[in-house]
Amino acid sequence: MKTPRELKVKPIRNGTVIDHITANKALNVLKILGLPSEKAAVTIAMNVKSSQMGAKDIVKIEGRELESREVDKIALIAPNATINIVREYEIVGKGKVKLLNNVRGILKCPNPNCITNTREPVQTKFQIIDTEPLMLRCYYCERITNNKDIEDQFK
Repeated sequence: MKTPRELKVKPIRNGTVIDHITANKALNVLKILGLPSEKAAVTIAMNVKSSQMGAKDIVKIEGRELESREVDKIALIAPNATINIVREYEIVGKGKVKLLNNVRGILKCPNPNCITNTREPVQTKFQIIDTEPLMLRCYYCERITNNKDIEDQFK
């Protein structure tokens, strides 16, 4: 009888590990980050068993640390995600993503008549109404944006 071999994901030397991503959202996270690219090796684990979440996704990015704006975008689709910064195989920084009270310049308003969708130089701005499920209100036209509208922008 054969014994199963344990397959392990190689640790990264320097970069970022995004853990506790909502199950099946890892590909959206990659799109937000403009990955994969020729500059960064990426490892993805999807639907991994989790005692906290039931199932989760994990993304490891070799050779890249995330900018705060990128973390803000990830918070919109994976509000429970944690960001781990790795240097020389050691975690040197760990934090949870955090939804801001106002989301500026990240999302497009779904209302085609909103001033932010015209030729006016106006940056989008949304106020968070609810976090579960995520609902935002456009500062200018007051259109409510839900989870599906947000996810559609990152597909």
